[in-house]
Amino acid sequence: MARKKKVIMSAQDIERALDRISLQILEKNLKVEDMVIVGIHTGGVFLADRIHRIIEKREKRKLPAGSLDITLYRDDWSRVSQNPIVKKTDISFQVEGKTLILVDDVIYTGRTIRAALDAIMDFGRPGSIQLAVLVDRGGRELPVQPDYTGMEVKVKTNQRIDVLLSEDGGIDEVVLDYSG
Repeated sequence: MARKKKVIMSAQDIERALDRISLQILEKNLKVEDMVIVGIHTGGVFLADRIHRIIEKREKRKLPAGSLDITLYRDDWSRVSQNPIVKKTDISFQVEGKTLILVDDVIYTGRTIRAALDAIMDFGRPGSIQLAVLVDRGGRELPVQPDYTGMEVKVKTNQRIDVLLSEDGGIDEVVLDYSG
């Protein structure tokens, strides 16, 4: 059966969602000076960078931002590959006591977020961790829910959500990939 693709978020939709998420983060966290932003490789890093820029521009102040690779913290990494590709983690600031905004592109089972929480604790104990995702596709296996969501969409197990971003050589759009 052929795979079909349907655009469910355009570049404008993504921009609007990230603006809204950034404003919600600011509304919930009045002490911006205690906030740090961390994106999960790969898609979450690009989205975290965008949220970071929006917040810095709006607040006219610098915020620490970084990236997190969770490959070796995953509970399924040995099933995925015998030789996992590890990306760079860049957290060159204190997380201890901070409000850490964790950013990912899509939340599905919750296992990526669980791995990210384990990885973050190696850097210290944040005062709180809040989760921002562009797309919540449902289907959780763990009790993990985002604090900020750009779009919620119910997706069947045989369907996939692809977040395509210009930083990764594509055009900005979110695509539902399914059998037709």
